[in-house]
Parts: sequence; structure tokens; C-alpha cells
Amino acid sequence: MGRVHAERRRAGVAEIVDRRSLIAGGLALAATPAIAGRRREMGGAPNLFIGTGGTGHTYPGAALPFGMVQLSPDTGVERWETCSGYHRGDTSILGFSHTHLSGTGIGDLLDVLVVPGTGAVRLQPGEEDKPGSGYRQRFAGEHAEPGYYRVGLENGVAAELTVTERTGWHRYRFPKGAGHILVDLSHLVLDRPGARPLIDEAMLAIEADGTLTGTRRTFRWAKGRRIFLALQLSRRPDRITLVGDGDIEQPAGAAQVTGKRLKAVLHYDDAGKAPVMIRCGISAVDIAGARANLDAEAAHWDFDRVRSVAADYWRNALDVVRVEGGTTDQRTILSSALYHAQVAPTLVSDVDGRYPGLNGEVQNAPADGAAYSSYSLWDTYRALHPLLTLVQPERTKQLIDDLIRQTAQSPFGPLVWPLQGKETGTMIGWHGVVPLAEAHAKGIEADYAAAWPAIRKRSFDFAAPDKENSRGRDLYDRLGFVPADKINESVSRTQEYAYDDWASARLARAAGAGADADRLTKRSGNWRNVIDGGIGFARPRFADGKWWKAYDPIQLGHMPEPDWRDYTEANGWQATFLNQHDIYGLIAHLGGDAKFEAKLDALFDAPSTLPANAPPDISGLVGQYAHGNEPDQHAPYLYAYAGAPWKTQAMVRRLCTEMYRNDPDGIIGNDDCGQMSAWFVFSTLGFYPVDPVEAAYVFGSPLFERAEVSVGGGRKLVIEAPGNGPDTPYVAAVTWNGRPWTRSWISHAELAKGGALRFIMARTPNRAFGRPVADRPPSFGRTPA
Repeated sequence: MGRVHAERRRAGVAEIVDRRSLIAGGLALAATPAIAGRRREMGGAPNLFIGTGGTGHTYPGAALPFGMVQLSPDTGVERWETCSGYHRGDTSILGFSHTHLSGTGIGDLLDVLVVPGTGAVRLQPGEEDKPGSGYRQRFAGEHAEPGYYRVGLENGVAAELTVTERTGWHRYRFPKGAGHILVDLSHLVLDRPGARPLIDEAMLAIEADGTLTGTRRTFRWAKGRRIFLALQLSRRPDRITLVGDGDIEQPAGAAQVTGKRLKAVLHYDDAGKAPVMIRCGISAVDIAGARANLDAEAAHWDFDRVRSVAADYWRNALDVVRVEGGTTDQRTILSSALYHAQVAPTLVSDVDGRYPGLNGEVQNAPADGAAYSSYSLWDTYRALHPLLTLVQPERTKQLIDDLIRQTAQSPFGPLVWPLQGKETGTMIGWHGVVPLAEAHAKGIEADYAAAWPAIRKRSFDFAAPDKENSRGRDLYDRLGFVPADKINESVSRTQEYAYDDWASARLARAAGAGADADRLTKRSGNWRNVIDGGIGFARPRFADGKWWKAYDPIQLGHMPEPDWRDYTEANGWQATFLNQHDIYGLIAHLGGDAKFEAKLDALFDAPSTLPANAPPDISGLVGQYAHGNEPDQHAPYLYAYAGAPWKTQAMVRRLCTEMYRNDPDGIIGNDDCGQMSAWFVFSTLGFYPVDPVEAAYVFGSPLFERAEVSVGGGRKLVIEAPGNGPDTPYVAAVTWNGRPWTRSWISHAELAKGGALRFIMARTPNRAFGRPVADRPPSFGRTPA
């Protein structure tokens, strides 16, 4: 996902999954015998360490669904592998900080690091390969479950973490004797190995009641982002030392320190006498907000009660999908995916509704609403937001209202990648319009017209403030494409701008702007202008209309420089199938059903080679299909549009079983705020939203024998695939509420009512199912018939 190219550190050759026979003779599957008398379970406990290894970039600490605080251990701040602050392969822990990004490809946050220590006070973390040279420590006995984390540190401290929405709770049991707690406000993701955190101002103060308050402003990914804290302890320290820049201790009794790299040390002469608990409220608005959040959510010192409430929150959140069948590992992977699909977006409004607006002003959410951050929209519009729309329509309503408000408030209009009041503008396009158009198409009531002026400005006002994500809009409008000799990532920009036009057209019509809707709908066909029908590939095109002659679909573009590419985290193979909204137009452009099907075969069958300058994001290769990144994650489902859904079934089953494992390295690429996880949830249920705005789901291959899905309002969707196993990836027939269903797709409106969807699974494909033109999925607002 979502990475600024200059950020990336090449992490070696992208992972490659060797392709076995699939297209010609069916699917080569491991012949795992059925276990007689298999114990039938509904779901399983999530493994929070899935994704913490490899390049999953998740973290194992305590959080609530969509909560403001993510209290988790940090093991590193210098490597791409530790974008979340944590990597399962590390052997030491720096401490525990209160904010984390889940699965992203750029690091930030890690606010308010707390380090329990014994012996001499160490103010620097020390070297990674020499734990003990600073406050970094080896550890053992990690345990993580939703809303709770614990670990034993080398110094003898037993650490436990839990959370409310806006506060982090710590419980430390020290060994006998003296101990201390370091609060390091200088801890931050580094720019590069050896770089210093970009903090331009900070403050720590000891209030009259003993509360430690503070703030800092950082310039990491979200430039100028502020965090505020209010931290209280269950046991009053024997003394407090404030530390300023250069690790200079302030005079005894000092109640405040300002600077850039600040710390506080809380000393206990007999730390082991009783557990020391911390409750820390945070805010992105001001110290008063942090204190108010703390007062509202931390009125007692009962750590176990907070942990129990957090567990209840997660029990309800994970209960929206319950499955039966499959293997124990598969059920664990599913529950873990559901967990990761509900940690972001993250709450950013305080208990009084205040939040940092994208226009630089403090804004107020309504009493029945909230404001959110960490919208990884280039990734999550594809499956994460559609999943929430299906299983949590009430939450989706709140998110949509927030997206509308923040779209109207932002000087850049539709949201791209906002992080705690700052629009990072990361990735291309303005995909904040997609969840809005999707929710509108699926009947979520909201004031969509309120967002339209800002969307219109982004679409048609080429003098409007711009960011990297929307460069070349004027050329796109005038020429019909973004030229490769003028703007980098031109091929992907053209196609993604076209998809945003498609979504925006739906919103324009909802706002009563018919002429604008027509213009956007027409312009959404610009994808054709960067796909050369003569060779059947997405291809760089120059301002004079000519194609790049020395074309190679394996390459990232016509320029060798890594920061000038013609595709966004993709190459010509992957970008050829980027189109999500006009698939029948794409099929016709590439020569019809047979040629399109063969082109898809070629995608999955091509050599899994990448050029030396390919980013590590392009991972999880099956041929040239890259499951570890987002641009073509819908591609396996495109066979259904050409009348060959049996090939979709085979490939989806293979991806579900090969690309996800019950292991720290169990996600084939960055989880990207839950997008990779949401893909797995949808696909194991048996369907996927190729174009979320179309409000339809294309059938794939369900993984389990039975699933119960809550779809809001007390309604249940029951999905059955009796006798389903590893050797039955194919759909022989489907029934909906007991009636035969011949289509290879089903609408959101049908599933949202609740009901019974039944798949009859088989070892061999039924090539007639979904083949008639009338049974194929809709696209571009129409069916192929």
C-alpha cells in the first residue's frame, strides 16, 4: 500500500508463489483427507501476531475497535519492517507507546513511550544489537488477545496493557527494590537509520494533582501533527525528574520543561511493594481534551475491569461473522482478519466531539457522531469499507457522515490519506469519494450533497490546491489521459482518476448536478486512453499521443529512475486489469470474451519476475498477479465477467489457502489498515465487491462449510457449503433462500436483507454455471445482456 517511493527501503526480491497447473486442467490442490468426526466450531480465537512478521506491519498490543489508543510494544523505529513500531523477529522491546498504524507502508505515531526500568536510569534506547546498552530490553512470555497484552521484561518487570477508547492502561509488577518509569516524548519513527525524530516543539509539566501532562508537534509522515497527553499513576512517585534537550536533567522540583526531545523519570524507592498502574489519556486537540478523555474513561483504578470491558467489545465485534468447518488454522486466520479489519479507521474526536480539522481549525462532531483518522483509502475502499457496510452498517453510517464533514472541511476536498488532522495526500487519486458513492448505492442515508461542492472542485477546478495524489488533472481532462513524459505514475493515475470520476458521477447525480454527472461519467472512460488495444496492455503514452515504443510489461515504466514510474506500485501486467468499473468495456477493448479470458490466464501464468527497481510492495506473486498489493486484487474475480467463473473459483480458493497463514509472516504483504484482511473475509465467505460502487458481489469459492454473518438490524445471512473441503473448490450450483440461483453474482440489497445462500461444491468445475451472458455480473451500471 500507500507508500511514498522515497520512503521505501528495498527489502529484497518480492516474494514469489510458484504457479502450479490451474488454467488448463483445473486446480492442483493438496489432497488433505477429511478427518472423521471433525469437531465443529463456530469461529476461533484470533492470533494477534499474524502480520507482525514479514511485511504485514501489524502490531500485537491492546486496542478497541476503531479506538483512538493503540497501546502496544515497540521493538524498532528505523526499519521498513517496523512501520508499526513492532516486528515479531526482533529480540528486544524499547517500551510501550500509545498510538500505532496497522499494516501501513509508512511509519508514524508511536506517541508517549512508557518504559518500566530498574537499576540505573538510561535515557537513550541503546543499540538494537546490544540490548541493555540503553533502556531497550530483551523479553519473554508475550501474550496478546483482543484488548490486552502482557510480556515479561529482562529486568524482571511483568508488564500488562489494556485500553478504553481514548486511554491507555498499564500495570507493572516490579521486582523487589527500587524502580522507575521513563516517559519518553522524543520516541518516534525515524526518517532513516541514525536520523533524529522530527519534533520542533514539546512540553512536559507536572500538574498540582500529580498528573503528568504534555504535548509535542511532529513532522514525520503527517507534517505538523500534534499529540497531547494526561498521565496519572496509581502510586505517587517518590520523586520526578524532568529531562530537557540533550538529556539535561532539570533542577529538583522543576514542574515544567520545554524543548524538542523531552523525557520524564518517575522514581520509586520500593517499586516492588505493589503494582504500579498508569492511565494515560491522549488528544489531538489540546491538554484539556486529554484530561477530559481521561476523566470520562478512567474514573477508577480497576485494571481487570477495563480489560474485561475491552474483551466484551471485541467479542461483539468479532461475532459479526461466525464460521464452521475448515481447519483450526483457517478459523483462526478468519477471526484474526476480522480483528485487523476493525482496528482502523481510528477515532480522533475527544469525548466532547472536538477534533483537529483538515483545514487547521478545531472542529466539532455532532453529539451522535465522531471523527476518525487513519483512512487508508487507496487500499480500503476496495474491500474494508464494503465489509463494514455489510456487517456494520451502523458504524458505516458514522464513518460516512464523518467522511462527508471532513471532505467539506478539507482544502483538498475528497479525502486521500488523512492522519490526525493532516492530509498526507499519500498515493494517487482522491478515493474518499468511493466509500461515499458505495454507501449511497447501498442505501446508507446521509447528506451526500454536502460533500459535492468540494468533490466538484477537485474534479473540475484545476487551479485548486493540489497534492502529489492529484497531479496532472488538467492534462487528464484536456487530453483524456495523463502523459508519461509530463507526470510520473501516469498510466495508473489515468485509470484511478477515471474510477474516481465514476464514483463522483454517482454523487453528482445524488446532489442533483445532472450535467456534471454526465461529464464525469463520460470522463470515467479515459482508462481506454492508456490501454493499447493493439498489444493488449496498459502502456505509457506521451503528450503527443504516441505510445512508449520499447514497451515491456514487466518494467515499471519508460524511465529507469525509481522515483519516476509510469505505474503506482505495479507494472504493465498488473495495471492492465486495474479497471474496476467498466469491465465489459475493457473486455471489448481487449478483443472480446475469449481474448480477455486468455489474457487473464496469461496474467496468472507469466513468469514471476520483477525488475531490480520494483518496490517491495509488489509481493505475493502468482505469475504477474500480485496479491500482496492492492491494484489488481479484484483480478481473480474478472473471469466471471467473461463467462468463466470456475476459473475465479479455482484461483480464489488457491489464494485463500496459499497467501494467508496462521503465522507472524501470515499476510503476504502490508495489511494496509485491514484491506488484505478484508479481502480474506469476503473471499472465504464466497463473494467479493469487484466494484464497490456497483453494489454487487461476484461469487468465488467459500472456504468454510457454514457461516453466519450479521448484516445489521438483527438480520442474519447464513452461508452454507455442505461437505466443503480442500478438494472441492468449485461451485456446482447455488440456491438463494431455497430457490435455484443461476447468476455468478448477487446484489448487496439481497444479502443485506439476510437469508440463506447455499453453495453446492464440487471437485470438478461446472463450466455452465454463470456462463450465459444474462447470468454475468453487472458493470458500469449495466449487465452485458
